[in-house]
Amino acid sequence: MSLTFAPLVGSLWLIAFAAAVVALTVFLFWKRARGALLRGLTGAVLLAALANPVFHQNEREALNDIAVLVVDHSDSQKLGTRMAQTDKAAEDLKQRITALPNTEVRIVTVTSGVEEGHDGTRAFAALTRALADIPQNRFAGAVFITDGQIHDVPQGKALAQLPGPLHGLISGSRKESDRRLVIDHAPQFTLVGQSAKITFHVEDQGGNGDVEVTVSPAGAEAKRLVVKPGVQAEVDVDVSHAGKNFISLSAATRQGELSTANNQALAVVEGIRDRLRVLLVSGQPNPGERTWRNLLKADSAVDLVHFTILRPPEKQDGTPNTELSLIAFPTKELFVDKLDKFDLVIFDRYQREAILPDSFIGNIADYVRKGGALLVSSGPDFAEADGLASTPLGDVLAAQPTGQVINTPYKPLLTQSGERHPVTQSLPGASATDPKWGTWFRIIDATADADPATEVLMQGPEAKPLLVLRRVEQGRVAQILSDQGWLWSRGYEGGGPEAEMLKRISHWLMKEPELEEDRLTAHQSGTDIVVDRFGLGDNYKSASLQWPSGKATDVPLSQVSPGHFSGHVPAIEPGLVLVRDGALETVVEVGAGDAREMSDLLATDKKLQPAAAATGGGVFWLEDGLPHIAKQGGTGAFAGAGWFNLKANGQYKVLAIREVALFSSLLSLAALLLAACFMWAREGR
Repeated sequence: MSLTFAPLVGSLWLIAFAAAVVALTVFLFWKRARGALLRGLTGAVLLAALANPVFHQNEREALNDIAVLVVDHSDSQKLGTRMAQTDKAAEDLKQRITALPNTEVRIVTVTSGVEEGHDGTRAFAALTRALADIPQNRFAGAVFITDGQIHDVPQGKALAQLPGPLHGLISGSRKESDRRLVIDHAPQFTLVGQSAKITFHVEDQGGNGDVEVTVSPAGAEAKRLVVKPGVQAEVDVDVSHAGKNFISLSAATRQGELSTANNQALAVVEGIRDRLRVLLVSGQPNPGERTWRNLLKADSAVDLVHFTILRPPEKQDGTPNTELSLIAFPTKELFVDKLDKFDLVIFDRYQREAILPDSFIGNIADYVRKGGALLVSSGPDFAEADGLASTPLGDVLAAQPTGQVINTPYKPLLTQSGERHPVTQSLPGASATDPKWGTWFRIIDATADADPATEVLMQGPEAKPLLVLRRVEQGRVAQILSDQGWLWSRGYEGGGPEAEMLKRISHWLMKEPELEEDRLTAHQSGTDIVVDRFGLGDNYKSASLQWPSGKATDVPLSQVSPGHFSGHVPAIEPGLVLVRDGALETVVEVGAGDAREMSDLLATDKKLQPAAAATGGGVFWLEDGLPHIAKQGGTGAFAGAGWFNLKANGQYKVLAIREVALFSSLLSLAALLLAACFMWAREGR
């Protein structure tokens, strides 16, 4: 209730009238006149009537204070009895808070982030979203029910900006123990053939003694080390191929551990080639020779050594050696001493010549068997009796000549394997029946090797092999049984994708992962993991996923196109997910790649303590029972031993306002008339 004035006359007139009443009353008292007091009271009543006093009375309703319960349902909360503890505490706390006067509860549930860009438990982000719908002057406080593993706790002054206290209730137990393997550093890139140095340490809370760690590079023999907990160790792992190299580190499990999910860690090292060293041997000048040079020289990462036989030794023209512009090629240095330094050897229309004895060519065959790459582009010379097939290299070739050269127009066609193989699968214009590229006019009749590791990808007239690939022990061989590819590069009849085809063949020979026949890839799309399986087979039924927690899931696969099978499953955990199909494996990052949610699993009150202290709140363990809860106004400490309080804001809303003008009622008018009558009666005597 309040009193205000709404004068019936202007302020100056009201002041003048008040002055006149006071002056008259003083004068009458000075003269000791009868009725001076009654005259003064009558003037005061009249002055009050002119001032028009008004009483205001508000009808109000108290507003509820709003408390926010942030309930942690992240993956780490699924360990042991934490989730049951959390849900029971949330229900009990909700009942206690709603029993407080003028208080309501809003509950926010936090789960592990599996969408792109999320990592760990983002409880404060959830609280911020909830506060956007709550007026600051009605916020009673926030209570986090969690295991304490929160990964977005604000720092510094941001902690004190919360308009109410923050409290924490910790699930789990102080007595938990766990072993955790942490990769401190792993190089992102390493040159192929060199070692990647990985540093790591093992945290063993609740254990003692040394820990055995197994380091398992994909496709290589595992290493075992014994390390001391808390002491950084390092291991060198060979990077054997280009692309992603997956290196798994695993600490031995210990009885009584909270979980074995964080005993393992995965390092992904990208293998890159420093420079590609290519040896090109041209048996004689030909139109396709320039195509090879243009392709190889266009790539600045290629070091090309081109060996062209312009004049064989048996050719004698009487020109003195001192006058020859040609120089002797260092054949022994190339084909004996440094042959293993080359990533790829190409024979372009090479015919058996005395300049390269069989022992040198035999070195090339051994080079292939030990992991080297050989590409043979054949012309009519390959069909002759002294062609490459008659040398020691014939044992590793992908096709053997019949001695016939077929000269007829044709368009290269993809075989069934060619439609599935990444070397030819998506070549521009490719087709098994009607390709959209130019015509060739010659093919060397040959028989593809019967080895199951041999694949015919392209064919010519009468289904003659044209492009043949073969795996020979650790190495690879490719043969093109025609010298007409240059017609595509010259644009004859629209040309064709010769440069792209040669590039793919070369990369397949050098074992680039994206051109492997059998490939397994995975990526995240929204909240799903999509698995793609590529291969030459007809049916790939499923792949398996291993989540960061150790849980396994099968992914059914269905055919998308020839040689391409795909499937998808919901992403249920963040982190690095290992995908396997037989010997093939890959890794996909779900959410954040560091799997923060499952890396540190011990319940803790340390992360929430600074935030609670900055707002006057407290942190308590649920194993000690729920603290006593009440409300208090003002600021200061909102928590103590065994209790915490919420903030009482005392806010209200006005439902109605009632105004009463004192001198506009009959009662006030009667008082004025009564005063005048008394004054008149007094004067009448």
